[in-house]
Parts: sequence; structure tokens; C-alpha cells
Amino acid sequence: MNKVLAWVDQRLPIIKPLEEHLTKYYAPKNFNFWYYFGSLAMLVLVIQIVSGIFLTMHYKPDAATAFASVEYIMREVPGGWFIRYMHSTGASAFFIVIYLHMFRGLIYGSYKTPRELIWIFGMFIYLALMAEAFMGYLLPWGQMSYWGAQVIVNLFGAIPGIGPDLAVWVRGDFVVSDATLNRFFALHVIAVPLALIGLILLHIMALHQVGSNNPDGVEIKKLKDENGNPVDGIPFHPYYTVKDVMGVAVFLIFFFAILFFAPEGGGYFIEHANFVPANPLQTPEHIAPVWYFTPFYTVLRAVPDPFLGVLAMGAAVVILFFLPWIDRNPIKSWRYRSKLHTFSILYFVAAFIWLGYLGIEPVTEFNSEMGLRLTEVYFAFFVVMWFSSKKRSAATSLIVFAVVMGLIVAWDLMRVGSLNPSMVWPALAVPGVYLVVTLLFPIFTNWDAEKEVPQRVTG
Repeated sequence: MNKVLAWVDQRLPIIKPLEEHLTKYYAPKNFNFWYYFGSLAMLVLVIQIVSGIFLTMHYKPDAATAFASVEYIMREVPGGWFIRYMHSTGASAFFIVIYLHMFRGLIYGSYKTPRELIWIFGMFIYLALMAEAFMGYLLPWGQMSYWGAQVIVNLFGAIPGIGPDLAVWVRGDFVVSDATLNRFFALHVIAVPLALIGLILLHIMALHQVGSNNPDGVEIKKLKDENGNPVDGIPFHPYYTVKDVMGVAVFLIFFFAILFFAPEGGGYFIEHANFVPANPLQTPEHIAPVWYFTPFYTVLRAVPDPFLGVLAMGAAVVILFFLPWIDRNPIKSWRYRSKLHTFSILYFVAAFIWLGYLGIEPVTEFNSEMGLRLTEVYFAFFVVMWFSSKKRSAATSLIVFAVVMGLIVAWDLMRVGSLNPSMVWPALAVPGVYLVVTLLFPIFTNWDAEKEVPQRVTG
């Protein structure tokens, strides 16, 4: 076997890259639970690609037969129901894993120097996943798929000047039709997956170039032994490959439990309306995107003006790209950051989850008001992170608080005439509490005190 490998390696160098990225790649020895999700994302990607290949063998990207072909897969193809549900459940599993992976990067500062490029590639992967999921969502040609695509594509029409023509160009027609289905199928099956795989390779290459972060935020490459290996590192294989196998086993238990017993996810993974053929002449009573898009959909609905709503939704995603430069504190991990930093992250995560829930719910006066307040918290988080990443005087904190709260109250005064004041002013507490704690508490408490970062990893 060694001779065979040597013969192959002389003609196709595979041993050296394998050693650099697996067997001799040194990772910090204190990885914890949150570091499972990178490898789990790779697992779900494989599940989606393999199940997608089998689905394309029987699916027909034609408006007249698309829904029937999905039903044929479910009812007539041996094991077809299993492949279809694996793919649909895998789509939601992918975003669950990715959101947890991003949360880990947020709490441990994995976007900071020298890992800015890793974060940027990760964000491009996130955008590609959103595009992949959106285009794949149309393919079953169910009632919610059709109208959800109609609503999302119509957002392009809100862009001044080029909007209407751009929407027609995206659809390939004046309405969502057979042309739209065909181009979405091509992009979903070929173009976006190729881009996604390329971005993942760049993400991993950038990661292994600078090394993995760890829960302490300590750079293990600074201290090496006589062989040039990090003292606080261990080879990824076999230590973390074995550890990841356990994570994969636990993940698959939950994954297949959902797949076998609740593949629709209570209507969140596959909406009930999507088991009805698309009808261009009958609009559903309530149109909502899939759950993983709903936080940004709520941001869109929170702004009355269509164009400004699209801008706000786009800004909610784009601002994440700039996180490495918004957070200028040299301490990476929240283990050693202040209590206020921990509070700010947890408040932001709670607001994001609530935004997602509101995006699924019908539009009511209360839901609209809370959507706006949570949108204010979402963007205020980045303002507070930028401001709090350096020590500030009490006067500066008061000024920033007055400016931010003043802008929010001024907006409220402009719109309160057309709304119920008893709904507007109590809801002001949602961003108000966040700003009071994060901007004013440092004046009167020591909640902004930070801990000393150890020189070596503590695990």
C-alpha cells in the first residue's frame, strides 16, 4: 500500500495536502461543543448533494408537471419519499447548523485578526446558501412556493428606475412561470452549488493558513516546540476526527428522528400549503417565506416604504460582513469580555429569534410594532459593539445614548399620528432597555470590566 501511495503521490500530489489539512494540521486542544458545527455543516452539504442528485433523476422542471413529478417521487419511486424528506429536512438542518456555527464565531471572536478573510468567505457561503434555498424552494411548485417566489422576486421591482425591468429579468417573464422554474432549477442544481463548493474550499484554506480560533481566543502558533508544532495544539487526526464522529452520530439521531416522525416540522420545514399545486389565480391568505429567511423578512415588513424596506433587509445582511472592523476590541472570546458584551450578544440573539418568529406570523398591529422595535435592536447592536469596543468617557456615553434614542423617538413622533399610541410607546422599552444597559450602565457599574486573557489555552 505504501508503494502504491508513493507511486500515486509522485504523479498526483495528494499526500502533502492531506497532511497539511488533516493528519498534521494542529488545532487548539481546548475545542468544545461549539466546534462541532463546522464539520456538521460539511456533513449536511454532502447529504444535500447526494439526495439532490437522486431527486433530479425523477424531477421535471416544467410548470405543468413539476408538482406531479414531486408526487411521483413521493408515491411511486422506491424510497423516493425518504430522499425527498431527507433533502427538505436537510435544508432546514443546514441553516440550523450554520446559524449555530455563526453564533460560535460571534461569541469567540473568530472574525477578528487574522481571520477576517475566513469570516468574509463564511458570509459569502451564507449568501450562497440563501440563494440556493430560495431557488430550491420554488421547485416543488406548490402554492406557498409559487407565491413566496412571487413576493420575493417582486422586491426587486421596488428599486427605483431599474426595478421593474430587473424583476422581469430575474423571473424571465412578467409573472413567475415556466421560464422562472427552468432558470431556478439550473441555478439550484448547477451554478450555485459549484460556487458554494468553491467558497467552502477557500474558507477552509484560509482557516488552515492562519489556524483555528479557540474558546480562549489565544493564538497557539505563538508558542511552538522543537519540532515547530504548537505546544497547545494537537493533530486534527485522530483526536478531532474521532470527536467529530461522536457529534455526527448524535446529529444523525436527531436528523432521522425528524425525518421519520415529523418531516414537515409542524409546517415550518414544509408548509402545509406546499402540498397543494400552485394556483396563479388564488392567493394564499398568509404568505411567508421559510423560517430561515423570516428574520430578514420581518425587517423588510418593519419599514413602510417598499424601497427603504428592501434597503433595510439588504443592510441587515451586508452589515455582518463588516463585523471584523466594527468590533475593535483586541480580546476575542466573550469569556474575557465584559458582562455588558455578553448581555449585548444574548439580547441580539433573542431579538433575532423573535424577528424570525414574527416573520412567520400574520401581519397585525402588535406584530408590526414589535418587528420595528426588534429591527431597531438588530442595528443598534452593531452601533453599540463599535462604540463599546474601546473605553469611552461618561460624557461620550451619554451623548451617544441621547443621539440614538433621540433618532428612535423622532421616528416615533413622525408615525404615531397614524398608529395607536398605547401600542407605540410601551414597545419603546424593547430598544430602550437594550440601550440603557449597554450605554449607561458602564457609567454607574463595573459591568464593562474585562478579565485578563491567559497567555496559553486553559483547556
